[in-house]
Amino acid sequence: MKAIALAALDAVARRGVAYADVRAVEIGEREVSTKNGRPGHVSSTESRGVGIRALVSGCWGFAATDDLSREGVEAAAGLAIEIARASASARREEVRLVPEEKYEAEWVSPWSIDPFTIPVDRNLATLLAVDEELRRVAGVSLAEASMHFERRRQVFASTAGSLIDQTRVTSGAGFSALSYKQGEIQRRSYPNSFGGQYQLKGYELVEELRLLENAPRVAEEAVALHGADQCPEGEFDLILDSSQLGLQIHESIGHPIELDRVLGSEANYAGMSFLTLDQLGRLAYGSEMVNVVCDARVEHGPGLGTFAFDDEGVPAQRTEIIRAGRFTGYMTSRETAATVGAARSNGCMRADGWARLPLIRMTNVSLEPGAQTLEEVFGADHAIYMETNRSWSIDDKRYNFQFGCEIGWEIRNGKRVRMLKNPSYSGITTEFWNRCAAIAGREHWTLWGVPNCGKGQPEQVMGTGHGASPARFRGVRIGSAYAKE
Repeated sequence: MKAIALAALDAVARRGVAYADVRAVEIGEREVSTKNGRPGHVSSTESRGVGIRALVSGCWGFAATDDLSREGVEAAAGLAIEIARASASARREEVRLVPEEKYEAEWVSPWSIDPFTIPVDRNLATLLAVDEELRRVAGVSLAEASMHFERRRQVFASTAGSLIDQTRVTSGAGFSALSYKQGEIQRRSYPNSFGGQYQLKGYELVEELRLLENAPRVAEEAVALHGADQCPEGEFDLILDSSQLGLQIHESIGHPIELDRVLGSEANYAGMSFLTLDQLGRLAYGSEMVNVVCDARVEHGPGLGTFAFDDEGVPAQRTEIIRAGRFTGYMTSRETAATVGAARSNGCMRADGWARLPLIRMTNVSLEPGAQTLEEVFGADHAIYMETNRSWSIDDKRYNFQFGCEIGWEIRNGKRVRMLKNPSYSGITTEFWNRCAAIAGREHWTLWGVPNCGKGQPEQVMGTGHGASPARFRGVRIGSAYAKE
């Protein structure tokens, strides 16, 4: 892949560019799933190609190809130049890049067990055992389980002199039990909804999750929800488990801080952001105990947003987004950093493959652990506790939202007193985070993986990470999403 990257860089550089970079990428994926005692989906895919980005006459041009012959690479390089020159005819202002050092590096993400050494038959056997355990519980109508593994090697080369070879291995696994009764469907998922837990790890993640051990409890909860009381409507203290809080962070903090979105790049597709430039350093985003970082470094944890360098060759960094409740930073690129007066990019540019342009994407956007014990988080006189996302809705500026969860519990004096079905909550982003009253400590903090974040046109699907501990919020609107007429 290095030879391909260098050949592509030479092909574009000798045509005359202000700047160019290339990414030669090879991706291997395996997906295995089961449904009600049978294999559901089993696939293995491979993809190889090169993407070429050229800055000419103050405009970007991009082209990609999976024809890695000399002729194919030369044609792609020529097309990237041609697109840049054509774009210049409609240019409003020149692209300017903040400076970045050149780097030569090789990096491989850490793992203990290479998932691609595990036979597919063993994957299926594990999932079918979980499936069988789920369906042992009377009332389970549908059992689903899945695993997903990816190995991605990327070689980045630029006219600035960088040559970076990095390989990332990610794994994911989970299951769900659905119960249908009297026209109503209830669902419980483990360890998270929408496919389970995903991290920058090998097959050891599957073993750590203890899927089979948790199957009976999850299935029993799915069935028991039919007999649970409807979540009440009103204003209550709200306690969220860390997985639901991870999605709350994703939607109401992660997307609004993407600077390209703030500047209008997503306006036609997914909207913009309420975090206009005048809010930086001024907005009281949350209460004083709310501290959020955007951190792609290995030290932060094995997140889907962990890497050594982004797709512009910028090293992984830790950026404070919210400090003591105050909004302090965006996610930037080399192009957008200057807009907010930054001397360099904070390394958030990524593409979902060789055929797409890098965009500003969430890395690991995480709520830092708090100082409270779990008992203190649950120590409200009266609260509603919710686990595991079921649905979400948020406006195109990421300000007004509504989330539904799979299961809820009424809390009285710190104790669970009854199960609640169809729980939901709604609010306004800054009001919600300013009502944060307690965050559990590091021992309860989990770095969750969201594998399916969509952005851009054509759409790119990217994995992001979100760390959180369970937390409590005062006076949140609860119960309207699934209230019965």
